[in-house]
Amino acid sequence: MNLAEINAMDEGAFVASLGGAYEHSPWVAKGAWAKAPFSTPEDLHDAFMSVIHAATPDAQLALIRAHPDLAGKAAIARELTAESTFEQASAGLDRLTPEEFAKFHSLNTAYRERFGIPFIICVRLNTKDSILFEFERRLARDADTERMEALKQIGEISRLRLKDLEIA
Repeated sequence: MNLAEINAMDEGAFVASLGGAYEHSPWVAKGAWAKAPFSTPEDLHDAFMSVIHAATPDAQLALIRAHPDLAGKAAIARELTAESTFEQASAGLDRLTPEEFAKFHSLNTAYRERFGIPFIICVRLNTKDSILFEFERRLARDADTERMEALKQIGEISRLRLKDLEIA
């Protein structure tokens, strides 16, 4: 796919082709489509992120909450998006020992209870051990800092998802 093709897409084709970069949140792609034409892949990603940063706090929270828990129930039930399945597998989260699974479950629960959102990290840039470290470290933060971190991590996740499309 190249930028000329992306810039020529109607809204429906754009959302269908690129909306998966943002977990169950087609509104992000719809908002970015209105910012075409894009001159570089980075410009495209920046358009998506500007939609997120301009969104209401409730819309941002909905985007954050659209993400699954790491090694959570959706993963076990094989209900993750193809993108999330690949990403969690890349960090070995699909091959946890029972003890590791219990640790992830405990941390997911503690994080959701503390912040009301799932723990979000760009797993493709981390290992199982670094993810566990970040879980522990970030549990000590305040809610506003974690919300901003979640949006930052979503930006990293989406950057890699768009890069996977090999947009030239």
